[in-house]
Amino acid sequence: MQHHLDETDILILNHLQDNGRAQRNKLADIVGLSVPSVSERMRKLEERHLIEGYHAILNAKQFNLDITAFIFVEVDGSANYPTFVEIVSKEHEVLECHSITGDGSHILKIRTRNTETLERLLSRIQSWDGVKKTRSNLVLSSYKETRRINVTPENY
Repeated sequence: MQHHLDETDILILNHLQDNGRAQRNKLADIVGLSVPSVSERMRKLEERHLIEGYHAILNAKQFNLDITAFIFVEVDGSANYPTFVEIVSKEHEVLECHSITGDGSHILKIRTRNTETLERLLSRIQSWDGVKKTRSNLVLSSYKETRRINVTPENY
């Protein structure tokens, strides 16, 4: 069941997306409510799974993760999908895994140290049961990476 978001909820959500470490007293000032009221609203937004967590965004380059790539994977038959997803979920270099249409059955976004570690990762992926083929695209430059959603009354 979908619950209505009022203007205050939208302000809180949008502000938290920009600053997940925002202090509740600052949020209270922004939205014009008391700290306990903001805390209660945040608790309800969390319970409704509109807020999934509060995370730090790390600089991959500072951790020597110089390679970002998208790997298209063709898994042979949908019966192999659950096993593939289970295995890929354990790979720390895989940041995202999506089931797709078009070329391949899944796309992975990965970050790794260098071409040597990329090659080892590709070898592991290609050895998994049900993996028919892979195709890799290396990222040269990234201009926008975000999980931010522009919350408006129209899209909820």
